[in-house]
Amino acid sequence: MNSSTWLHSKAPQISLILITMIWGGSFITVQYGLNFSSPILFVALRFAAAAIAVSLLSCKDLKGFNAYEVFAGFCIGAVIAIGYGTQTIGLQSISSSESAFLTALYVPLVPVFMWLCFKSRPHIMTWLGVFLAFLGLILLTGNGLGAVQLSFGQLITLLGSVAIAFEIILISYFASKVNLRRVTVLQLAFASLLCFLIAPLNGETHLPALEWPLVAVLCALGCASAVIQLVMNWAQRMVDPSQAAIIYAGEPVWAALIGRLAGERLPALALLGGCMVVLGVIVSEWRPKFLKQPQSKEV
Repeated sequence: MNSSTWLHSKAPQISLILITMIWGGSFITVQYGLNFSSPILFVALRFAAAAIAVSLLSCKDLKGFNAYEVFAGFCIGAVIAIGYGTQTIGLQSISSSESAFLTALYVPLVPVFMWLCFKSRPHIMTWLGVFLAFLGLILLTGNGLGAVQLSFGQLITLLGSVAIAFEIILISYFASKVNLRRVTVLQLAFASLLCFLIAPLNGETHLPALEWPLVAVLCALGCASAVIQLVMNWAQRMVDPSQAAIIYAGEPVWAALIGRLAGERLPALALLGGCMVVLGVIVSEWRPKFLKQPQSKEV
């Protein structure tokens, strides 16, 4: 196999690796943007920009909406609003690196919630991954093994990871029943609208001044979110979900590297905890051949 053939065959995997780099970089970009906007309105504007970007990339698909697609878009958009809204509030008081590691806990949470909601019993490796991720969380909070005392920023970011786990579950549930591009536009639009409606409950009653740094950040994040979503939808038709999840585990690593270049320095114990979270994510998706599969359905 020559190099061009190999690159063509690995294009989906390479594409997912590239978007994890973009995804990882978005944390510190959001943190910078919060210098010019309150958090919920920032998320509302971010997803408004993303909805416009996806619409421009999917013009020929934006007709023939049906009630089920609107329902799917609303459900997914609601958990996106909760997930990214809480994550953005958390970024006001914790570093982008820490936020990325905590958010990555959605990967081992997905099969656990699938078990609770759909009775799909998790694989033993999923439980091992959850255990490692929990130990990593203890270290990441900086409290050691004696106690788990989450700060407000850490706690609300964890709530965001729960919402993002349900986002993934809902996307999987609706994916085969809807037009993905139309629903992508709808979920981004609903996420934006819901954040605009929620913002006053957080005391955010005035839109931020559209200074050029904020406009630049919103445009960059909007385009990034559009590309990430479209690439994921394309690549995951050809990449096994387990392999994709392992690739996504690189996202907090990229966030930590970019954060370090920007001057962030996690304590050694917290960095070890972050590495354990990533290890837990990878282990939760590993299916070694020597473990015999049970007869019942697993995730």
